[in-house]
Amino acid sequence: MSVVPASHGWLWVRRGFALFARAPVGWILIATSYWVLMTLVGLVPYAGLAAALLVTPAFSVSFMAMCRELEQGRSIELKLLFAGFRRNPKRLVALGGMYLALLVGILAATRLVDGGALMGWMLAGRTPGRGSPEAAALGDAAIVGFVLFLPVILAFWFAPVLVAWHDMPAAKALFFSFFASLRNWSAFLVYAIALAVVAGLVPGVAFSALSVAVQGAKGGAATIQLFALLIVVTLLPAIYASIYASYRDVFPDRPPERAAETPAEA
Repeated sequence: MSVVPASHGWLWVRRGFALFARAPVGWILIATSYWVLMTLVGLVPYAGLAAALLVTPAFSVSFMAMCRELEQGRSIELKLLFAGFRRNPKRLVALGGMYLALLVGILAATRLVDGGALMGWMLAGRTPGRGSPEAAALGDAAIVGFVLFLPVILAFWFAPVLVAWHDMPAAKALFFSFFASLRNWSAFLVYAIALAVVAGLVPGVAFSALSVAVQGAKGGAATIQLFALLIVVTLLPAIYASIYASYRDVFPDRPPERAAETPAEA
């Protein structure tokens, strides 16, 4: 692993959007398909959410594979959405199981703050009533949950691609990902700030301006929904591409070629 300058955090965001710009139509098609698929899976109470989290690492590798295709001058196709299931699928599902267990554990810990309001909202969509003690404590529980979730983000940032492309066991991949992210904390800090502005503040301002412009107009609600969907299917691949950019920067050895991707089970 390499330790890169803090300014590289901004470069990751730039490179992510540059990779998206190479094939915007293909990215939007694939991202929309992924979003619809995850939405349909999530409709199944509890089991759907669990299943989605189990396969999230494999889909993450799929998006990395798309970035690699573009980086090597090839085009992307819809079938690449399942490219992440070709190498070490059992280890990737195990990684997803660890992610699910940690997430549930963190949500369970927040029960000590809000009595389970955040956990009920995240897992079952139950919102606490206004003015209730749980609602008042929801913000504090969210802060506690974020603090506990931060090391999980670091551990899982590079882990899926390390499992799939570097044949690491899940636990070893989590170890390397955590310390690679921790050693590059300054770049990740700049990345987080840049992403908050580019993917949060700017779309938020644009969304607010559009809402005011179409307020009361015929079809205004549909226009807002379409704009929101366009933002999602644009930002999703660009963010995944920025993760790929960070991986290529911190782990500079060239990733394996597509032809070398033969199935390798744990």
